[in-house]
Amino acid sequence: MAKGRLIVLTGPSGVGKGTLLRSLFARHPELYLSISVTTRSPRPGEIHGQHYYFVSRPEFEKMAAEGDLLEWAEFAGNCYGTPRRPVEEQIQQGRWVVLEIELQGARQIHKNFPAALRVFIMPPSLTELEQRLRSRGQDSEEAIVRRLATARAEIAAVGEFDFQVVNDDLDKALLRIEQALFVPLAGSV
Repeated sequence: MAKGRLIVLTGPSGVGKGTLLRSLFARHPELYLSISVTTRSPRPGEIHGQHYYFVSRPEFEKMAAEGDLLEWAEFAGNCYGTPRRPVEEQIQQGRWVVLEIELQGARQIHKNFPAALRVFIMPPSLTELEQRLRSRGQDSEEAIVRRLATARAEIAAVGEFDFQVVNDDLDKALLRIEQALFVPLAGSV
């Protein structure tokens, strides 16, 4: 049986992680995307069990206390975490599991799974990131300011990751992620 692998994809809110992942999974259906659990409310079009597992804060806290989460973090007033059992089962079956998580969670994963491949998605600039956040039309001005402040702190931690990919062009960024995953190179792509 092939050896399973854990892949962590991190980057600031609005950097395009979701778009890149959709493209990556369309080209590589053999990858397994871990579905996170969250206390936030579903956005329009999001489906429980497909996009996230939506739970109450007490349910989330129980999962965390009982060790049912590989990692968890609070971000923008909501909790997010990675359910342990499905990830471990997929890795044991030889699958490559991708986690799309925040910096705090990526740090927890690194402590518990030092062999995990960690990829950080960078924006071309903070100005471009701000434009992307505003164009989504999902956040209040206060939330955008908070997300940009968080992005600055996240970008400062980029050196903690195995690979850094600037999402300045979707196709080029996707190719760089594929190189990080499937070609044994070291450093930035």
